[in-house]
Amino acid sequence: MEAALVLVVAVLLGSSALVASDFCVCRSEQPTAVLQKAIDYACGQGADCTAIAQSGACYSPDEVAAHCSWAANSYFQKFRSTGATCDFSGAATLSTTDPSFSGCTFPSSARYSFHPRSYVKSRYIIR
Repeated sequence: MEAALVLVVAVLLGSSALVASDFCVCRSEQPTAVLQKAIDYACGQGADCTAIAQSGACYSPDEVAAHCSWAANSYFQKFRSTGATCDFSGAATLSTTDPSFSGCTFPSSARYSFHPRSYVKSRYIIR
């Protein structure tokens, strides 16, 4: 009986439903130029940025901070197993709160497919 209880507890602790995921989100208080630099880096280095392209599922809201969070999280999830961090020169931070919203699901692991270099660099004009 005791062994069965230990097994049940072990299974529950290993359940993905009980494990909090880390998401890499951009700091909205950062200057637009800093956030844009994070987008350019992440999308240029292999993050899947098709979702924040004009016809993508996560294009709206069309805001630099929102697009930055998608790009940073996509990059972080893809490369975290090889040591990637969520900082982007201070533009981003880790959060356990899922930033997904209606029609736009943020990846919480690298199991999602990624399409490298799929985002047009410097989508925003910085003045």
